[in-house]
Amino acid sequence: MSGIRAVIFDLDNTLWDVHPVILRAEHAMHDFLLHNYPRVTDRHDLHSMRDVRARMALQHPSMGHDFTWLRLEALRHHAREAGYAEAMAEEAFEVFYRARNEVTLYDDVRPALDALVRDYRLFVISNGNADLRLCGLGEYFEGSLAAREAGMMKPDPRIFAMLLTRAGLDAHEAVHVGDDPETDVEGARAAGVVPVWLNREAAEWKRPSPPPALTIGGLHELHAAIARVSQARPST
Repeated sequence: MSGIRAVIFDLDNTLWDVHPVILRAEHAMHDFLLHNYPRVTDRHDLHSMRDVRARMALQHPSMGHDFTWLRLEALRHHAREAGYAEAMAEEAFEVFYRARNEVTLYDDVRPALDALVRDYRLFVISNGNADLRLCGLGEYFEGSLAAREAGMMKPDPRIFAMLLTRAGLDAHEAVHVGDDPETDVEGARAAGVVPVWLNREAAEWKRPSPPPALTIGGLHELHAAIARVSQARPST
């Protein structure tokens, strides 16, 4: 069995804290609508706009993996409701998306990527819709796969298999690093990829399955953890 050749990363809450990013992006979009399409904001605040988007997800379960589509469809609904052209949706989403990609990386991200890219091929699998290039990280990653493109979300093992096929990798040649016990750890396990749980908050493992063998408190621990996996495997 060969050693680890590739590291697959989650993005949101792994390389940055996504919650303030989304909140800021939604406020930017709402301010844009307030100044340019005020009949929408006369009817809706951010809370009711989220409710509409959640309703869209329930009405279109086959599109639940595509956050971009859900936001655009909700915005099209707001435009029709307020008597505006549906082109409003694309304009408002552009404002949201620009802010959505203005992320503040965790302090350990660039040092870890600088070290890893010298020894491993780096990839991304994300359920979100961030753009690596716009986030300023495109130079590190050989490829990425978002749920929107794949047609499915983690923890579905098929999204991992799709990326591995594209990269010409076997599952045992990769590790997947992420913060979420279900989507990242269980998803990687189901795909035969070694999971690395990034547990920044020292949270308790609460799932019925055993905790992953590799748990790290920060990305500064990742390079050494991967090396241990490779060294522990018998060569063929």
